[in-house]
Amino acid sequence: MASDLDFSPPEVPEPTFLENLLRYGLFLGAIFQLICVLAIIVPVPKSHEVEAEPSEPRSAEVTRKPKAAALSANKRPKKEAKKKRVVISC
Repeated sequence: MASDLDFSPPEVPEPTFLENLLRYGLFLGAIFQLICVLAIIVPVPKSHEVEAEPSEPRSAEVTRKPKAAALSANKRPKKEAKKKRVVISC
């Protein structure tokens, strides 16, 4: 009875080219997703030009003008109300 048991590993066919392509494509996709998640989690320091701006002294008027321009740029101009026409029937 002990001689009837076969303990040899099962025969596994060699992966085809498309299976290998799929496997490595999935690995690359997983690595790309991890990089994207890490880019969201880990803060990146801003460029040198942006860091130099806050150290420069500014007057109150200079800082207010860009904010007002930014607010007006975001708002859409209001549409003019249509004139109501009165229909007279005889």
